[in-house]
Amino acid sequence: MSDTDYIKSLLKAHPDFPKKGIVFLDIFPVLRDPVAFETLITHFVHHLTSKTIPASSAKKIDVLVGLDARGFLLGPIIAMRLGAAFVPVRKKGKLPGECVTASFEKEYGIDSFEMQSDAIKPGQSVVVVDDLIATGGSARAAGELVSKLGGKILEYLFIIELTFLKAADKLDAPLYSIVQCDD
Repeated sequence: MSDTDYIKSLLKAHPDFPKKGIVFLDIFPVLRDPVAFETLITHFVHHLTSKTIPASSAKKIDVLVGLDARGFLLGPIIAMRLGAAFVPVRKKGKLPGECVTASFEKEYGIDSFEMQSDAIKPGQSVVVVDDLIATGGSARAAGELVSKLGGKILEYLFIIELTFLKAADKLDAPLYSIVQCDD
């Protein structure tokens, strides 16, 4: 069984969550299984070191940006394996100090993300990570924050991509996902 099939086999579908008509794919069964979690992290690190870095002009990844909240579960571990910094993107009002802000549209309204103003240095190479990409609004907002601070996004990284929503078209860098859902 491939890494992708193994990870996909552990995702649990929850119909009508968080609202009727949505099927939520839960990544937590992967995190509860140490072998599966290691497989997931190793898969991402291998992808980044064998595909993302060689395809870019960057010599290494300087920063992993994790989105609130499940990106916080993946980002620090991947960053540590790469010898990179980890930077959280939080919902507005959750970070101390001076921050930059970007707004995005969700299926039920407008929301805002923030990043500390000194978190990324101009010219640093960045990868953005989260568990799932649907419409791409939150990922695009994270990309705006990285750009405001002068960072260069090499790639957006996700466990799950809802391909029918075409989020990749809205992003300013390539998107990589392990599991693609077409409906």
